[in-house]
Order: sequence, then structure tokens, then C-alpha cells
Amino acid sequence: MTAGGDLPHPRFARMYQRASGAAERRGAAERRGAAEHRRRLLAGLRGTMLEVGAGHGLNFAHYPAEVTEVIAVEPEPTLRARASEAAADAPVSIRVIAGVADKLPLEDESVDAAIASLVLCSVHDQGRALGELRRVMRPGGELRFYEHVIPHRQPKRAMLQLVDRSGLWPAIAGGCHPARDTTAAIEMAGFEIKQIERFGFSAARLEPSIPHILGVAVR
Repeated sequence: MTAGGDLPHPRFARMYQRASGAAERRGAAERRGAAEHRRRLLAGLRGTMLEVGAGHGLNFAHYPAEVTEVIAVEPEPTLRARASEAAADAPVSIRVIAGVADKLPLEDESVDAAIASLVLCSVHDQGRALGELRRVMRPGGELRFYEHVIPHRQPKRAMLQLVDRSGLWPAIAGGCHPARDTTAAIEMAGFEIKQIERFGFSAARLEPSIPHILGVAVR
């Protein structure tokens, strides 16, 4: 990690920006894309938000008007620059800053809700990152999550575990670990899950459908 919370992955950043366009428009299981998942993820929020791993700002257009400010933390410099451009056109006030999920540059109990969107797969220490999210949220605040997770059934479960252990996919995909049980990690971090939906989703036409979760947990 470089100074200021930077984690440069320029090759992954370019790849992710190209691939995400198709994912926003299309979902194999639901015939809906990730843009609809993002809209549902953020519906009904109000107050001050923390978005961790904001990428190049795909969530920004979906924040409701009742949100007063979004503090968007992104460690990858290329994606952060694109997020700053997207923030200028967003319907709410968004402040894009450098930082990493396991050491957030925010005060205790300083935000009303936190958003984790396709990021908990790639944080270095998932438990520590979720602990940081809990630290900066006010009591009763919501964690909104939209993540891909380990399959329950074989053989896909074993296949993703093998891909994860090989280290090849994490190296290519900016640290993404496809075999994490993020539902269990959220509960172990001290959150109470209030709503959760589990569904298959494919980010691109030729990619296999893998399980995703979308839901709400409370501090």
C-alpha cells in the first residue's frame, strides 16, 4: 500500500470499467442487470452515507434525494479519479476520498449508514473491514450489502474454492476472493441481518451464474 491509502491496480481498473457496462444491463437469472440491484440496494436511505470501495461511481446515480452526503472511499487511483468525475453529475453531494476498508479515515459513529457493494470479496481482512464499518456507523445504523458469495452446492463450490486458493484469480481481479462466506462474516462482525435475498447472477454473457446476496443489516 502506498501513502494516503492508495492500492494501485491500473490493469484491473481498466478491465473492471470495461466489464461493468454489460453487468449493469444484464443478469442471467433475473433478466435484470446490476443497475437494478444497485437501485434496490440504496432505496430508502437518508442522512450521511459511507460507501466503501466506491469503484468508478456506479452507485452514485442511484442515491435517493434524502441522502445529505456520501463519503465515498476508494483506494485505487484510476477508479477514484473516475469516481470524482461521476460525483460531479450525481443527484446528491458526494465526497470521494482515498482510503482502505480496514482502516477507514472517519470518526467513530459518524455516518448513518454504510454501503458495501461488490467490495467485501476483495478487502484484505474481511472481519477487520466489517469491524471498521461497524465502528463508524451510529447505533442502529444500517449496513446495505450487495456481494457475490460462495455457492452452497457442489461442484461449483469446490471449483470456486480451487480458483480462490490458486491465487490466480485474486491476482488478476484486484484481490477478489470468490469463495468467501460474506453472510456469515457480516453476522460474526456484530451485525443483525434484517433482510437478505440470495440469487444467481452473471456479470457477462459467457460467465457462469454465481450466488449474490442483497440485503440490510443493523448495527
